[in-house]
Amino acid sequence: MNAVGIDVSKGKSTVAVMQPLGIVVSSPHDVSHNEKELKELSDFIKELSGETKVVMEATGVYYKPIAQYLHTHGIFVSVVNPVLIKDFGGNTIRKVKTDNKDAIKIAQYALNYWSDLIEYTPYEEQRKTLRTLNRQYNQAVKITTMLNNNLIMLLDTAFPGVNKLFTSPARETDGHIKWVDFVQEFPHSGKVARLTPSAFKKKYKSWCDKRKYHYSEIRAKEIHEFARNCTCSISCTPDNSAMVKQAAGFMSEALENAHKIRTEMNRIASELPEYETVISMYGVGKTTGPQLMAEIGDVRRFHSRKAITAYFGYDTEPNDSGQKVCKSRPMTKKGSSALRRTLFNIMTILITNQPPDEPVYAFLDKKRSEGKHYYCYMAAASAKFLRIYFAKVSEVMNRTKNFQTDIYS
Repeated sequence: MNAVGIDVSKGKSTVAVMQPLGIVVSSPHDVSHNEKELKELSDFIKELSGETKVVMEATGVYYKPIAQYLHTHGIFVSVVNPVLIKDFGGNTIRKVKTDNKDAIKIAQYALNYWSDLIEYTPYEEQRKTLRTLNRQYNQAVKITTMLNNNLIMLLDTAFPGVNKLFTSPARETDGHIKWVDFVQEFPHSGKVARLTPSAFKKKYKSWCDKRKYHYSEIRAKEIHEFARNCTCSISCTPDNSAMVKQAAGFMSEALENAHKIRTEMNRIASELPEYETVISMYGVGKTTGPQLMAEIGDVRRFHSRKAITAYFGYDTEPNDSGQKVCKSRPMTKKGSSALRRTLFNIMTILITNQPPDEPVYAFLDKKRSEGKHYYCYMAAASAKFLRIYFAKVSEVMNRTKNFQTDIYS
């Protein structure tokens, strides 16, 4: 019975091997993440007499190549949530944080929970790519939001309020937004105000035709009148116009990149068996659907609906002591933050559309009418949505043979 604890870091890992009763088979030592040393580690583990299990934390993306390498070489590997290792005391009150001590602590954890360890199986390639793309998409959205705020701040000095004149959503073909493209052509109100109404209409129509946007003569008149009434804090100079144009160009590029990632995610997700079932759920579209599938993965890795809500982070931490019983308890938030973000987006769609016969919205509205806090009813409705998701998708996935499992990283 050999417990191999691996503390994974970037470029190297610290390995310790222990047996019951605190016997140290191999003192902590470093292993570089290259073919030669990983092969030596694999051979060493295989030579150990008796049953052997390797345990490591889900440390970002660093653990994945190590876990996959050992798994493909026929070694039992279990990847556990770092929170479990952190909460594992190791029978000491000291807070020692070194790679060597962490490797021993992980090995001790493996011995304590030997029979409960779940074997790691890598995601299938499609789901792995989908999750990576979702993380990239989330970063792209953050960058787009930052650039959007910066562009609006500049426009408040050069063409205040121009973004509110356009109500067109992002274009499905390339992700462009009309007002962003408009300020690339007309970065200052003076660029519009100095033209006569007829001259601006002609120029605006030519721009709409070139950019493949819908032209409205009434809207052209409104924009021209709005520009003439604008009060700007910077003058219409070439330098100021170039500054706004550059910011708008950055924003357009970010929108294009986010659109490309979103399109690729939808393409990959459409090849998975549960795609149509997920997309058919109310509030789920071609953006949120692939995001849900990316973060949840194969639902068969969850043993019950309670497990999937715990993964979401809805579990509440008990807070009882003697006669004190705390009934109002917050979410643990120890699950996937990306999944929580996606579910909250879906709940926002439900609140906006208010579908009368949708059970999740009915439950959400009930909690809201009871005076519950915003996060309380949003989280409760998200958990209900997940339970329905689990039931529907499990029915579809149980018909497939390729069972994949992994844990939250």
